[in-house]
Amino acid sequence: MSDNPYGNSFSGYGAQTTGPAGQTVGSAQPQAPAAPGLEGFGLGAGGSAAQADLVKDTTTANFSADVIQESRRQPVLVDFWAPWCGPCKQLTPIIERAVRAAGGKVKLVKMNIDDHPAIAGQLGVQSIPAVFAFVDGQPVDGFMGALPESEVKAFIDRLPRGRNGGADDPVAQALEQARQLLADGDAGGAAQLFGAVLQHEPGHAAATAGLAECYLAGGDAARAKALVDGYAAEDSGKPEDPALAAIRTKLKLAEEISQLGDPVALQARIEGNPDDHQARYDLALIAQAKGDRATAAGHLLEIIGRDRTFKDDAARKKLLEFFEAWGPTDPATKDARRKLSSLLFT
Repeated sequence: MSDNPYGNSFSGYGAQTTGPAGQTVGSAQPQAPAAPGLEGFGLGAGGSAAQADLVKDTTTANFSADVIQESRRQPVLVDFWAPWCGPCKQLTPIIERAVRAAGGKVKLVKMNIDDHPAIAGQLGVQSIPAVFAFVDGQPVDGFMGALPESEVKAFIDRLPRGRNGGADDPVAQALEQARQLLADGDAGGAAQLFGAVLQHEPGHAAATAGLAECYLAGGDAARAKALVDGYAAEDSGKPEDPALAAIRTKLKLAEEISQLGDPVALQARIEGNPDDHQARYDLALIAQAKGDRATAAGHLLEIIGRDRTFKDDAARKKLLEFFEAWGPTDPATKDARRKLSSLLFT
């Protein structure tokens, strides 16, 4: 599109990125894949994932898989909307019809920015509806507002097909299996797959983030930080991969926590002065480091209820960082978000 209302570059959709590759948790290094087939990533030569529906909703946690990785198979449109937005309601049936009429050339992923604001913020969305087209893991085009159906169809028709031309991508499948291994507690096995992807495609953002997550899970925050800090996209105007943004947030929180004081002394300060917001704020960070999300959120919510102006709204901003690190579907996020809304709007 000729004018970019989002403040991001949509050019160079096929550009490669550079960064560290081939690292793994522990001493063993991942073997380079012999070929770009599934066998090279240790997945076997079995079948591909079942064909998904052309239209779906996504969350911040699933954005990387639903959009970034899926766009390596075929173009993906992301429709940022909200329930209160009138033009969004006009565009929804139009864009859904246009996507289905394209016969599988493109998929549509819808994101409610009220429930999941982080990605829209990273992309610089200023008004909605806003539609971004992703190809090969990068935003390549977009439009804003409720366009007529003919213009939406024309927009879809001119989208590039990408390097894979819609074929199943073994890299995406390797990443999916690596994430599952990490979720199951096998950080070493996950690191082998993430490292293999990086040897096959150096500088792959999601694989870099995944490998850093493995290091962090193994207690090596310094190595995770070095890996993430060493990643650099060729086009700095492109939005950061959500997985990288999430791991950066986790590392930032860990670094802040390492500089805090004794939690017993901090608790004593609060008992002596309930309005000692700095002590309560530091306790929230310590609770987060220990994995006690409910306590961490509770301390920040208490500060917000007592004094929104503390350190330029620091408690609310930190709570939003926690939400991003925990993910939108985490029970602690849902509970704290409800309480935050009650504090802010009642």
